[in-house]
Amino acid sequence: MIPVFIWAPEEEGSWPPGGASQWWLDRSLAALNGDLEKRGSRLIIRRGPAVETIRQLAAESGASAVFWNRRYEPASIGRDRQAKTTLREQGIAAESFHGNLLLEPWTILNATGEPFRIFTAFWRACQRKCAELSFSRPISDDAVHRLPPPEHWPHTLDIAELGLAPVVAWDRGLRETWEPGEAGAMKQVERFRNEALQHYSEVRDQPFAVGTSRLSPHLHFGEISPQQLWRTCGQDGGEAYLRQICWREFAYYLLYHFPQSAEEPLRREFGTFPWKADPKNFKAWTQGKTGYPLVDAGMRELWHTGWMHNRVRMVAASFLVKHLLIGWQEGAAWFWDTLVDADLANNTLGWQWVAGCGADAAPYFRIFNPVLQGEKFDPSGAYVRRWVPELAGLANEWIHKPWQAPASAKVDSTYPCPVIAHEDARARALNAFRSMASIGR
Repeated sequence: MIPVFIWAPEEEGSWPPGGASQWWLDRSLAALNGDLEKRGSRLIIRRGPAVETIRQLAAESGASAVFWNRRYEPASIGRDRQAKTTLREQGIAAESFHGNLLLEPWTILNATGEPFRIFTAFWRACQRKCAELSFSRPISDDAVHRLPPPEHWPHTLDIAELGLAPVVAWDRGLRETWEPGEAGAMKQVERFRNEALQHYSEVRDQPFAVGTSRLSPHLHFGEISPQQLWRTCGQDGGEAYLRQICWREFAYYLLYHFPQSAEEPLRREFGTFPWKADPKNFKAWTQGKTGYPLVDAGMRELWHTGWMHNRVRMVAASFLVKHLLIGWQEGAAWFWDTLVDADLANNTLGWQWVAGCGADAAPYFRIFNPVLQGEKFDPSGAYVRRWVPELAGLANEWIHKPWQAPASAKVDSTYPCPVIAHEDARARALNAFRSMASIGR
């Protein structure tokens, strides 16, 4: 067996990984190679284009078969088909397998044979299907302890030759926060099961608590599978968490059935929405300097760790598209570059949901109030104080609205005032949404 990784970010139609994802990939490949070496094998690294590279490698090594797990992004689907055709024409068996999702997207349809657009109905269908497939059975310890090596190893690049690691050392926060690789994924699973799973439904919306699984980057890079998590966490009564696994499933499902949605709104009427070009406020948002503490804390957590708590992601994204009226595609591009779990399907679903233009999306009139969201989900201000140290000395009463604090309060003068008043932003957003002729129908 010859394990292979092909780096081909520049291929037409693909989304080249952002800086944070490249950092993770560099570490993940190193971890994978180390795991393979423990089993008498190694990882062969090549640069793309993928189909031609795998064809050449098969010819070099005399391979009789090539296997891989399916992916579901539009460019990946086309690449898989091309690879199978090319290899089979040369007499080489080529097969892709189901491993990155719980269920294949084409196996779940509604009563009329159409794709689901409402999550609740999709969730029920997933539960039934997973029960039929016995996903609730405990996972067996069937790890492979040795892989048969070839007589002669083909040439390989060093991982460093891919240029994934940052040239300028901006990654300290990522290194402090994450351990890419299968071993790191299993540590997160154990931490989550022991410390948070039983209370997941109560604490998952509290950004100051470590109440979520933090497994999204490990899932994205294939270091753990959703089926493993379904079996492992389902045994412990984690239905609320399994529902979140199915939200990930729903994201891939929608991207598969509506491939244009990565760049275009699923609801076509949003093609006429009057988004604004606002470079100044977009920069303030990316830097965590909007003047709204919960939004700023999230954006700073993202910049430092490559990750942001899901509740805060919704608030920060809503602020960009509804307070500032900046197009969701700009926010999605920023997240794509800065998230270690940057996932085309999840990123698209999240941003279109917040903007109101996706499947089962938040209604246009749902405009998060960053102050009330902070007071509800970070009542002690612990999360804000962690990421916005300028406000660390403020009393809880003012931590989420420092511009209203009395003169005697401890507010660092460098912290900005809100870039826009919530009431003004809400009124402007509602007018903009109502300008679309079909929005109220």
